[in-house]
Amino acid sequence: MADKVLSEEQRHLQMVIDKIEQAMAKMEDKANKAKGEAHQLDQGFDNIHINTTTYSGMMDTAVSVRAQQQMLDERQNSWQHAAQQLSTLKRLHAKPYFARIDFQEQGAKCPETIYIGLSSFNDRPDNFLVYDWRAPISSIYYDGGLGKVSYQTPDGPQEVEVSLKRQFQIADGVIVTLYDTDEAVTDQMLLSALSNHSGTKMKSIVSTIQQTQNQIIRDTKSDLLFVQGAAGSGKTAVVLQRVAWLLYRYRGKLTSSQVIMFSPNQLFNDYVDSVLPELGEHNMVQMTYFQFVNRRVPRYQVATLQQRFEATQDETARKINDLLTSRRYFDVVTRYAKSLGHAHLHFRNIMFHHKPFVTKERLGELYYSFNNNYNLGNRLDGTKEELIKYLNRRVGSEMRSKWVESRLQSLSPEDINDLFRNRPREFENEDEERRFFARQIVMKELQPVKRIIDHNNWININAQYVHLLRHTPQLVDLAKLGISQQDWQDFVDQTVTRMRERRLSAAGVSIYIYLYDLLTGRLGDRRMRYVFIDEVQDYDAFQLAYLKYSFPEARFTMLGDLNQAIFTDNNSHSLLSQLGTMFERDKTRVLQLTKTYRSTKQITDFTRHLLKDGEAIEPFDRQGKLPRLVVRTDEQSAVEAVVSTLKAYQQEHDTTAIIGKTLADSQRIADLLKQRGVKTTLIKGENQRLVAGTIVVPSYLAKGLEFDATIVWNANDHQYGSDDQRRLLYTICSRAMHELTLVSIGQPTPLIDKVPQDEYTVDD
Repeated sequence: MADKVLSEEQRHLQMVIDKIEQAMAKMEDKANKAKGEAHQLDQGFDNIHINTTTYSGMMDTAVSVRAQQQMLDERQNSWQHAAQQLSTLKRLHAKPYFARIDFQEQGAKCPETIYIGLSSFNDRPDNFLVYDWRAPISSIYYDGGLGKVSYQTPDGPQEVEVSLKRQFQIADGVIVTLYDTDEAVTDQMLLSALSNHSGTKMKSIVSTIQQTQNQIIRDTKSDLLFVQGAAGSGKTAVVLQRVAWLLYRYRGKLTSSQVIMFSPNQLFNDYVDSVLPELGEHNMVQMTYFQFVNRRVPRYQVATLQQRFEATQDETARKINDLLTSRRYFDVVTRYAKSLGHAHLHFRNIMFHHKPFVTKERLGELYYSFNNNYNLGNRLDGTKEELIKYLNRRVGSEMRSKWVESRLQSLSPEDINDLFRNRPREFENEDEERRFFARQIVMKELQPVKRIIDHNNWININAQYVHLLRHTPQLVDLAKLGISQQDWQDFVDQTVTRMRERRLSAAGVSIYIYLYDLLTGRLGDRRMRYVFIDEVQDYDAFQLAYLKYSFPEARFTMLGDLNQAIFTDNNSHSLLSQLGTMFERDKTRVLQLTKTYRSTKQITDFTRHLLKDGEAIEPFDRQGKLPRLVVRTDEQSAVEAVVSTLKAYQQEHDTTAIIGKTLADSQRIADLLKQRGVKTTLIKGENQRLVAGTIVVPSYLAKGLEFDATIVWNANDHQYGSDDQRRLLYTICSRAMHELTLVSIGQPTPLIDKVPQDEYTVDD
């Protein structure tokens, strides 16, 4: 019976592949034809007769050029569309589908059979041979078992009776295995997928999406979807499938440019950038939070990822930082800015030819001359209108000045051509000609002044930011926070010194930009519809509140693991309560992913015991080797242990990562291995790309990544001696998929003391 089923399914698969090949041939012809026509039209521009001798000739020429351009655009669009469809067909040809469902709708006379794959394929308008995994009917595969199953359609819930659920593994047009199951995704299917080697790019997981993961992907009601998931639970993979699903669900209403994802670092962006194209979608906007804010302050150097990780804070600095990064301080800045509608806004002179064009005193008079009911944005607009009027009046007076006369006398032929541009060159008399040139010279010279007005550079945001900090003791009871007046004064003085050196702290840059936005009436990007924040445990409440302010019309999906907080250890567990003040409770949904799939059961058992509350993490039952602790008395022998471990790993695995705590640690082991002729790639910064083979990477750049095998370099009691390093060590160890080794120079970290001794081996 099993052989008969397999034979029938193989015949069906071959029929689908044959149809796909026919469609590929047609689409290739269509793409080549459109490409050829576009090339001919492009060359045809050279044959258009240009007639500029008369007005009608110029109009005819313009119409011809426009018509040619429209035809060229049409052919190029046709070519690009055909090329995109051809790419989709090629992906389907390799693996047309991964599941089959037999079901019967209520009232239907007979059951239906559908096959589910990466995208839809039909040989006739009403005959779908493959359904896109994102289609409403496909959710039956992920959500239910056999029997009565309900799924959501655009018209509301629909109930069906499911009689068969079959899963396939297909390679090179051949069904390798198939499973009939009453589960969403069988453990056999998952086990096969998870046993593969990792690479330098994340892969899609559409064939192995779990039921809870599917709820995350298909959520349409939540303004905030918060996903707390253990390391390796598939948070990031799920959220990328969610982006693809949203683009499919709202096709025609939502584009990838209206979706933005904030990632932990640029290295991670590179790691995930192939998932959406693999699913047939364009990549969304993707950046780190600090890339987002840094572009607004190009003249300042903001603390780098490395500097933020390696920074040490005393107790007073920690208390001040806790205040500055809190939701409370976000509200303080909001109230402070509102008060500036009445007094205390700082201005700077608008300069022209090294003299004040408008003094800061005059700017203050203008700004506060409007009715008290004016808000900050209206007051700003009113001031700019008055400044533009004054600018226009000054054009006339400047035209009669000595500097203009001197400039007129020294005009070269090139200058004259530049001032004329496309304007008529005939004047009634010399006075008219002089006035024309004088006006052009003055207007060109005043362009920097116009830019200063337009870009609000007459507001002294630097002085205003410092004023906010100096004024904070009147807005916050610092004593209740354990911060003395002198402590705060010292902090402000240090901030001023750093600003003179063109430096801003990680906490300061968010406050600085938010204050500027409030003063200038900037209301955020209303075009953005969906915001995704990965590794949200490393964000503070001020940053999250600022992102919500920056994207007021967007729905948010936040995902992270509070056990992996390495930048916001003090505040990470209060994150959910702080988010509760930003989003409506009935439009907030919290989902927990406790099952981890990345690592073998042995590695997961080891890593979860590193945590104080790690029992909640459920390992997937994929068997492997026990983690290994290697203890050596000196650096030389520890390096030799790394060399021998690498030799063993390289025979079995494609990617191995040696993870140091800091960049200096990583640089040290990379240099020592190089002296022994061992080839590795040191990842120094987040803008590097991942490569196959052995990489050496500091811990803060490894977040979100996974490797076949991981070596933790120098996991001793000095590097990982205190309890506040527990989450960091957990994060590092949980990068490993198949094998994990910790190498310690001297006494190993006490953080493994609670790991049962039968869950790892010791080589000392």
